[in-house]
Amino acid sequence: MKEETSRYKYLESKAAAGELLYPYDFKESMPIKEIIRVVEENKLTPENIDKSEYATKRITTAGRVLAIRSIGKISFIRIESGGLSMQIIYKDKCKEVFRGDIVGVEGAIGYSKKGELSVLSNNMRVLSPCLHIYPTVHYGLKETELRYRQRYLDLVLNKNSLDRFVARNKIISFIRKFLDSKDFMEVETPMMHIIPGGAAAKPFTTKLNEMNMDLSLRISPELHLKTLLIGGIPRVYEIGRQFRNEGIDATHNPEFTTCEFYMSYADYNDVLQITEEMLSQMVMEIFGTKIIEYTAQGNADGSDSADAKKIRIDFTTPFKRVDILGELSKKLGVEITGDILETEEGRLLLDDLCRKNNIRCNNPRTTSRLLDKLVGEYLESECNNPTFLMNHPKIMSPLAKEHRSRKNITERFELFILGKEVCNAYTELNDPFDQRRRFEQQAQDKSAGDDEAQEIDEDFCTAMEYGLPPAGGWGIGIDRLVMMLTGAQNIRDVLFFPTMRPQSKQAIKEKEDVPEKEKK
Repeated sequence: MKEETSRYKYLESKAAAGELLYPYDFKESMPIKEIIRVVEENKLTPENIDKSEYATKRITTAGRVLAIRSIGKISFIRIESGGLSMQIIYKDKCKEVFRGDIVGVEGAIGYSKKGELSVLSNNMRVLSPCLHIYPTVHYGLKETELRYRQRYLDLVLNKNSLDRFVARNKIISFIRKFLDSKDFMEVETPMMHIIPGGAAAKPFTTKLNEMNMDLSLRISPELHLKTLLIGGIPRVYEIGRQFRNEGIDATHNPEFTTCEFYMSYADYNDVLQITEEMLSQMVMEIFGTKIIEYTAQGNADGSDSADAKKIRIDFTTPFKRVDILGELSKKLGVEITGDILETEEGRLLLDDLCRKNNIRCNNPRTTSRLLDKLVGEYLESECNNPTFLMNHPKIMSPLAKEHRSRKNITERFELFILGKEVCNAYTELNDPFDQRRRFEQQAQDKSAGDDEAQEIDEDFCTAMEYGLPPAGGWGIGIDRLVMMLTGAQNIRDVLFFPTMRPQSKQAIKEKEDVPEKEKK
């Protein structure tokens, strides 16, 4: 564009004249956040500020220019930093400052004639010039894909977006502090695995050239974390990225963040209580209430759409508990037991139920896949408030311990909110013989074409033979949790840099249209 070309030439001429366009530093004595704090704590008003020490005290602050307007020889400049904005009253015309520039300002705290908190300045310098036409706050950044690709603009122009990421940080910090308070040790485990395990998912593969060895990016840290329990660490957790080479949609991204913890001498009942305690306290501490409102079908920028529907999510304990096979049997009018699911007769029963109810299940139509589809249709979809779906059939849970009083059922639960799985937990299987049998069953499913089935991990089987203590384990999807707690409509809204297709050369050349009157 002409405006950008002229800016380039202007800056080139200043550089040729020996001016430093990009200073090495700027000593900011009082960031915008601190200015606001000082004014509030000292109760400074337009009426009393002239009598305070701040009337003559020189401070320095900095930020990005969002808007400029001039009246006579006075310029009113709005700058932003860290989600907060401040008016600068500059006692001269701004001929060298443009919207989007990062500026450093020296001046005194004061108020405008209209009573707006401002910094009164006669000394301002550009610290980093913006070389493009910067969008205005008024027009914002409305195009969804542009918001994801240019997150650096989105964070400045859309306050809802920045607020979501601030909330994400608070959520992760709360989880870490909560587990630390319960004597869990935070650990780090490998992100590259020889055998992908700990979950039913398709991995990304890579090659280690030095050892001529195929590796997979981890789909779960579970097996390594349980190995640490065998090594004598009683409570461990890890917050980190997992990678699954699967579909991308509103709730799935190929790389995502989870927290998993494992505790010795506990079972799924203990873990369930910790889950309720953690989430209920988290929501109360961060949002100041245990009942939050989620806007279904809202706009991507956080505003309400015409079809928006408000859903109240109540995190008051205890959360609802639903027995999977018991409730599914009621819904379908057919008794489904853990025993029958271990037979071909059970697989055919589920296959018939899916066909009769028009529930789609792609090949291979294994018992576990068919059952998963039925549970999704009849149980998961009804879980708006936090709900534990409990006691999964053994065929769906290769790493969970068999129920102490129900054959072919496991001590497992999944927490669902708004119809989506948020966390998964169980009493850990610690019988090495049973573990091997279940791995072998998974291997058969893999041979039948289920590329998400787990492989036999001999190293883990050997470790279990040394003795895994009775334990409870738990994993939560942090991205989905953040979505639900912040009202995000898409997982991309809670990831700084979501996975995107590369832009075409033509798309890169195209610029966002900016009205003529908004270009200065």
